Amino acid sequence: MGDFRFSVNVLGLPAPGEFGALCRRVERHGYDVLFAADHLGMPSPFPALAAAAQATERLRVGALVLNAPFWNPALLARDVATTDVLTGGRLEVGLGSGHMKWEFDEAGIVWQDFSGRAERLEETVTELGRRFAADGFEQQKAMREAYGMPVLRPVQRTGFGGWGPPLIVGGTGDRILRIAARHADVVSVAGAYQIKGRPPGSFRIGSAAETEERVAFVRACAGERAGDLELHVLVQMVLVTDDRAGAAEEVVSRFGPAMSVEELLEAPHVLIGSVDEIAGQIHRNRERFGFTHYTVHGPYTDVFAPVIEAVHRAAR
Repeated sequence: MGDFRFSVNVLGLPAPGEFGALCRRVERHGYDVLFAADHLGMPSPFPALAAAAQATERLRVGALVLNAPFWNPALLARDVATTDVLTGGRLEVGLGSGHMKWEFDEAGIVWQDFSGRAERLEETVTELGRRFAADGFEQQKAMREAYGMPVLRPVQRTGFGGWGPPLIVGGTGDRILRIAARHADVVSVAGAYQIKGRPPGSFRIGSAAETEERVAFVRACAGERAGDLELHVLVQMVLVTDDRAGAAEEVVSRFGPAMSVEELLEAPHVLIGSVDEIAGQIHRNRERFGFTHYTVHGPYTDVFAPVIEAVHRAAR
């Protein structure tokens, strides 16, 4: 298993002029990656990622995740290549099939069924790899030669068949996880499950047993690639407390009886306890599920930071 990585998912922008300071604080805390989401009402991912890399020295940046049906692959390839160049090869690209129907409606984009959105996701992955490997546009060849313009390509040669940045694909369903197993460098086993009979985007937290089964499914689909995959988990809640059971009871009482207290404390997408208890849970999760990359949402940036040091200290 690889070393642990930790990251923050930025959900909004601070006051003007403060974004760089936020990114530097994330870096000082010991996080490895700063992610931007791809949702309406949140910051546009690529400008935010370029700004984050400019403000920091080693911090990697990425999209978690781009909604594939929102993007024209030719234009997305341009944005990915440009951002990878501007960040000095620090970009990671997450791609998903999209799950919030209201966003499609607001953007005037046709909402397809799950099969159609999954097909669009894999087509986008394949097309990006093809474009990254191509020798530029033939129509621009004379201009490139006349002005000494290089072909616009990503700096990194990791994902997309060895022609682009590392690729992250995440989901819960068989179709998406098969795509992840075939193409991704990082597989994010999502902990949010669509509630049956509720509008698209109504979720519950997945249990440890469900997560374990999904990880086993990914590994079986990946075959010989399984040992090379980084397994990622997006943490939905972090509660640092000396009363682990009491805090879990309060969460269960607030959000309903979908899980027992014991099930909630076992779920890998929720971290509750003291700093050392959470660090211990992260180590146990690696043994059980194989998770080595944890992302917390932006509001938990500071509260989770001591856990990073505790996890690394325990690993030494």
